[in-house]
Amino acid sequence: MTFKPIALTTTAALAISGCADMTRQQQDQAAAGAIGATAGVIGAKILGADSGWTAVGALAGAAAGALIARNQQTGQCAYADGQGGYYTAPC
Repeated sequence: MTFKPIALTTTAALAISGCADMTRQQQDQAAAGAIGATAGVIGAKILGADSGWTAVGALAGAAAGALIARNQQTGQCAYADGQGGYYTAPC
């Protein structure tokens, strides 16, 4: 059982070291993505989901978190144009 903590610690260290040359907005997006992924995993576990749905929850949470962080920095939101596309405008 010592493999999991070592693997998680190593992965976290590599991920953090990759953030050194990122802009503040990119760092915020990465942090919000990580928080969203954690929330997705916790939500899936609370609902008793299997590992496949837990992964889906993590990905959805990460995507939502990154988009929210980006929108807060730029003040822009995406809106459907009614033809299958989207446009951006102030929120």
